Amino acid sequence: MVANGHSGLFIKPADALLVIDMQVDFMPGGPLGVAGADGIVPLINRLCELPFGLIAATQDWHPADHVSFDMRGGPWPMHCVAGTKGAALVPDLAQAHIGVVLRKGMQPDLDSYSAFEDNARASRTGLDGLLRGRGINRVFVAGVALDYCVAATARDAARAGFATVVLTDACRSVAQSAAVEQAALVSEGVETAHAVDVLALMDRGWTPRQIANVLDSFLPGNHMCRPSLTRRWRFITAMIAPGTGNYRMP
Repeated sequence: MVANGHSGLFIKPADALLVIDMQVDFMPGGPLGVAGADGIVPLINRLCELPFGLIAATQDWHPADHVSFDMRGGPWPMHCVAGTKGAALVPDLAQAHIGVVLRKGMQPDLDSYSAFEDNARASRTGLDGLLRGRGINRVFVAGVALDYCVAATARDAARAGFATVVLTDACRSVAQSAAVEQAALVSEGVETAHAVDVLALMDRGWTPRQIANVLDSFLPGNHMCRPSLTRRWRFITAMIAPGTGNYRMP
């Protein structure tokens, strides 16, 4: 989980959200459909309402003879051909909040999983410079597929010097299990968290200092640590426990 604790999930203007490849062809029923990808759209839309300093979306934007296509010996069926309906961002995505759309995989003979550079590391997209120019020092990553483009983007973000958090419940995988990919990312310095925990924290409108003060009040020896505060302790625990989904006052 996030190394800085749940108060570290508080979204600030120095944070960016990268929404990876939420395109029609990657939805269930598409030529390269990712199981459950359509189900994370509402969660990503909620994230887009938070006060990120920048929200950027990526699109695969391939020529019709792209090297990744199986007809050229690549691993994938034809997908996300530039200008087609399948290459469009999914209609239900809250695109009004997206400030930058970055298209990748445009060269016929080079593929590009990462939002930062192509797979051969031959050319960069300029995303790192854009983020720094906006004062961004941390990125949150969501979308598809966790075991390909999301992971590649997260690794490159960390390599570029950004604190990087993958929101695993706002991602879906092609093949690799989420747990396996999460462990691999953490071993490489990428943090992981749950989008529902970010949303719960932000919905409460608490600042990191307020959260820390309340938690400190329950430390042994503190004058406030007494039975009459048991219900408050249960509330705080429910609010910040990862993956509980229980954020209502007891």
